[in-house]
Amino acid sequence: MSNVPFTPLLINGERRPASTGATFEVRNPHTGVLASISAAASSDDCRAAIEAAQRAFPAWEDTPSNTRRRILLRALATLESEEWQKKVAAPLRAEVAMPESHVLFNLRSAPVPLADFACLVNELRGETLPSVIPGGQVFIQRRALGVVYSVVPWNAPLPLMIISVALPLICGNTVVVRPSEVCPHSSSFIVDALHDAGLPVGVLNFLPMSVGDTPSLTSEIIAHPAVRKIAFTGSDRVGRVLAGEAAKHLKSCVFELGGKAPAVVLADADIEQASRAIVSGALQFSGQICMSTERVIVQRPVLEPLVAAIKRNIDTLTVGDPEHANLSSLFTDRSADNIIAMLKGAKEAGAEVLLGDLEKAGPALLKPHVLIGVKTETQLWQRETFGPVLVVAVVDTIDEAVELANATEYSLAAAVWTNDLYNAMSVSRRLHSGSVSINGSTIHLEGAIGLTGLGGSSGYGRFNVDNFTDKRVITLHPPESNYTLGL
Repeated sequence: MSNVPFTPLLINGERRPASTGATFEVRNPHTGVLASISAAASSDDCRAAIEAAQRAFPAWEDTPSNTRRRILLRALATLESEEWQKKVAAPLRAEVAMPESHVLFNLRSAPVPLADFACLVNELRGETLPSVIPGGQVFIQRRALGVVYSVVPWNAPLPLMIISVALPLICGNTVVVRPSEVCPHSSSFIVDALHDAGLPVGVLNFLPMSVGDTPSLTSEIIAHPAVRKIAFTGSDRVGRVLAGEAAKHLKSCVFELGGKAPAVVLADADIEQASRAIVSGALQFSGQICMSTERVIVQRPVLEPLVAAIKRNIDTLTVGDPEHANLSSLFTDRSADNIIAMLKGAKEAGAEVLLGDLEKAGPALLKPHVLIGVKTETQLWQRETFGPVLVVAVVDTIDEAVELANATEYSLAAAVWTNDLYNAMSVSRRLHSGSVSINGSTIHLEGAIGLTGLGGSSGYGRFNVDNFTDKRVITLHPPESNYTLGL
């Protein structure tokens, strides 16, 4: 027990245990070994964190934007250091059972949004224009919102913590952030790097919570009058709960939720290249990425060579111990059970299993599965699996491909494969997706532009300056104006 790391809260600049002394355990999903112990925030801790952020807000908003930028750049230097990356790699392996490829992805991608957001001070400009009143002048100021409540997932805890925290901060907001209960210790390294870079006391507050306490504490936090915005990356199930709580108080949200990304493969596509991108997009981190390729919609003439190439590429991958295998355990055993149930339901409804045995390979461990002929009304077609699963659908025409690609509540990411640029652009604009890659993986992000769903189960809003600031109008009236009532 003495070697197991403890994750404290960070409230008003102080790293401390929960006020009640409550804790929760985090166990490695592959081995079951105790990975960390975390403080479990109480209602009093949540209130203290919000009040600290509220007190810190006026001074932080008035802090010159170049000072805020320098703090982010100091944190950036920490994240890019070899010493810090070595230190953080261990808890990523221990808490989430990440294979080495995904550990490297987290370490290399975390500094990128931090550098992007440090540059966003140039977007915090106002405008001036003549008033509708002769001789008057209008000043439009871009101002911070206040206290932002951010909730961060476990599947990419380093870059997603940066996106959820650093963007509101550079805009002049203060932040209360809840990490996933799956990896609080891993997430804490980002918060510590930002805090140690010079954030004033109370500007950033860190509140790990136990699973049992999270629903009631979340309601309390959202209801607090000082909280002005809710930012969440995660499942649409949780997003709906948060949206419901926010609606009670007419508070706005930014939600980056789930995906059921289609890869549309037309008859003239480069099949070898497409198959590699599809397998990589479907199986990176065992499919536990919101942009994962879950559906392949292929024109009939290239069905057989594409399926053969997908199978060949999957056969080169190993499943098991995250230190040595390409694919490791899912984040919980329950997740694996849910996926198996979806697979079996699709087979019972008439789907054909091209690859896989519909069984777990161990606790929380699932081998890749590929199915064809999945009916659109089944759970496997309709719901995000968040696992190593590919569904193949065959079409004859481009119109059929577009119709099937759009036959979902999700709208986060998609891909189109073809050597005809005109068809590529035509199909891309018809796909109901916030992001489309042409001849590339569905797992792709264009820097500070970020991801956005187009509503439904992929959420709405974008992590950008517009969503974390207000535009406020100040009108300077000329002297001796004329008023109504003859005054």
